[in-house]
This record gives sequence, C-alpha cells and structure tokens, in this order.
Amino acid sequence: MNLTEIRSQRLGDRYYRYQHSSGLTMLLCPKPEFSSAYALFGAEVGSIDTTFKTSKDGDFVTVPAGIAHYLEHKLFESEDGDAFARYAKTGASANAYTSFDKTCYLFSCSENFKESIEILLDFVTHPYFTEETVRKEQGIIGQEIKMYDDNPDWRVLFNLLEALYQNNPVRVDIAGTVESIAQIDADLLYRCYNTFYNLNNMVLAVAGNFEIDTVIEAADRILKPAENLSIEAKVPDEPREVGEHRVEIKLPVAMPMFNIGFKELPGSKRENALGQVLDEILLEIIAGEASPLYRRLYDAGLINSTFGTESFTGRDYCAALFSGESRDPDRVYEELCAEIKRIQREGVDAAAFARCKKAIYGRYIRMLSYVDDIASAMLQAHFSNFELYELLDVIADCEIETLNARLRDNFAREYSALSVVAPA
Repeated sequence: MNLTEIRSQRLGDRYYRYQHSSGLTMLLCPKPEFSSAYALFGAEVGSIDTTFKTSKDGDFVTVPAGIAHYLEHKLFESEDGDAFARYAKTGASANAYTSFDKTCYLFSCSENFKESIEILLDFVTHPYFTEETVRKEQGIIGQEIKMYDDNPDWRVLFNLLEALYQNNPVRVDIAGTVESIAQIDADLLYRCYNTFYNLNNMVLAVAGNFEIDTVIEAADRILKPAENLSIEAKVPDEPREVGEHRVEIKLPVAMPMFNIGFKELPGSKRENALGQVLDEILLEIIAGEASPLYRRLYDAGLINSTFGTESFTGRDYCAALFSGESRDPDRVYEELCAEIKRIQREGVDAAAFARCKKAIYGRYIRMLSYVDDIASAMLQAHFSNFELYELLDVIADCEIETLNARLRDNFAREYSALSVVAPA
C-alpha cells in the first residue's frame, strides 16, 4: 500500500494521500478516538462550469445554467431505486451539495461504515438518466428555484453577485433558472457527467473512525480505471469594474437586510484559496466583534447580532462580503468604506493584527476537531492545489505588511456594491 503521509510539523497531526489505480485520489484521516466517520466524494464541477471541453473534444460545448446541480439530484436515482433507501438500511445520514466550483456527495455514520462507503462509491459512479426521469425532475427543481426567489437571505446575496459580476457565471443562481433547466435533457447530463465525473477529476475524503484498508478494498471492488482526460472549463473574461453599485428589492421582511461586497482580482486556484485566510484576518480587523467599527455601529443601533463577514472565494472569483440587518444599510456602507479608507491610510493596528491573527488561527485549529470539517478541508485543499496544513502556516507566517498591501489592492470603494432587501 503506497500511502503518502501529509504531516503538520506544528501540530503533529497527519492524514494520508492514496492514488488509486482507477485514477481517484483518496485523502484519508483515520481518527480512532472519534465515534463517527464522515466521507465526501467530490467532483471538481460546479455551477460556473457551463462551457467546457476535454482533450478529446474539438470544440467547447456550452450547457444550460444549473446543470451541475441538476446532475447532483439525478445521481441518487438508479434502476433499482435511490441511494437514500440504501443508506436507510445502514443507518448512515447522507446528503449532497453543489457549489459554484464543486459537487460533493457525503455521508456520516457511527456504524456500518463498510456498507456505507460501498454505497457512496457505487451510486456516484453509476449514472442512470432517462428522458422521463429528467422531465420529472424539472418540476421539482423548478419549485426549488421559485422557493429561493422568495428567500430574502438568498436574494440579497445573489443580487449582490449580479451587481459585482458582469460576465462570470457566479452571478447566476447555482440551481439555474426555470428557463435554463427546461433545456436540460438526458444527453446533456451524460455529456456533463462523462466530462467531469472522470475519477481523475474526483477526490474521496474520509475522516474519523474507519480503517484505511476498508476504503481501499471497497474501491478495488467497485471502481474501474478511468481514461485520464484533461478538462478545460472556460469562464468568460470578467472586468474589474462592477456592474452596479447599488441594487434594492422589496420582500416581506421586518427590517432591511444588506450585503456589501468588495470585488477582488482572482489569481490561480491556489492563490485564491491561500489568500482567503488572509482576507479572513483582514475582515476580523475591519469589522470583527472586537473592532472599533463594529462597536460604533452596534452602539448606534445600525447593526445587530446578525452582522457578519465572509471571504467569498473559489475558482475564478473572490470577494470580501459584509452582511446583516440594519434600519439604514446605506449608512452602514458609508461607515464601512470610511473605516477601510482610514485603515488604508494609517495602516493596520499592530495590536489588532496580533489579536485577529490568533483568532483566525484558533478557528482553523478548532476545525480540526470535527470530522466533517477535516474531510471538507482536505477535499478543498486538494482541488485548490495545496496541502491542508499549509493554511496554518500561511496564518502563522502572515506579516502585517502583507495585510496592508492586500487591503490597498482589494478593498477599493469603486469596486464595491451594496445589495438591499427592504420591507415590502
């Protein structure tokens, strides 16, 4: 068994990488002291992957928005029933999700791990689509899309993304639109599946109470070698300028909701992922609960406990987000821009830097205490071309000058936007 150990010198923690003969990369973190196990089977395909080709294709193909999410729904079905019915017999809790740049199938269990990992590997690698079942799903997903159209949390975010981005598919709802999913048929689903669900483009991440041999033996029985095709996904060129600086809609909410975004210039997958943790430190400095800005806004009644920040980062996109509820979102936006400009002018406070750096480092250390977070972080790190423990090194080695430069480069008001959902 040719396992590659990936170890953290800082923590003494470790996990293993195993390259299976099928082409699948396995990331395995056994923790016998835990009572449960968590597994993620992921493909590097998300809602932004609508134009693509393989090394065998002559030209790019463009598919309808929402097809990655549609495919996620359909994979649970087979001629013999659905995967959830199979999991019910093992007692495992199963689910799946599609994001902007990946799709993952998962389960957690405290017993019957062998049977559950076999189900996961089997149903994800055996698609079954017919025109009849595809048409049936259109109504189900169409209702899901309409439900999110009425969800103020969802709308305030996607309205912001539509304002920030002019061409990037990240501005489109992950599930697509009712019109786009109506164009999806079985042939398109198979085209998308055969492109992105190649085992060389996939990762199996497992953490918790399990035996490595059990996973590899299951893969030996179920997985067949996949042709190693290169995949090229094309995202439209995106200008630095935002499309709109302010958008507002009305929905039945008790208090106005807002999202504020600062659009950043994306780099490589690795640069974006490692830059995310630097942005998390910056966001804590600018508007964390211990920051002067947070205290001013809170004391003035301009924000409440719903206020928060996020480094919204993935393949081909990155932005810094601030969100919450406020009786005056425009004033929050003005105060935030003024505080960012002040810090850019004066530089990051050394005491705040030290405090926030420790806070983010501690957040990632705590993450390693949960099997689902470990598996998710291993998978994301692999798709972003780095090792999980590098995140800790980036935080620990971060210098204040690095954050000052990042603040100057990425937090310009001219590349920002405000999205508001006001009471109807």
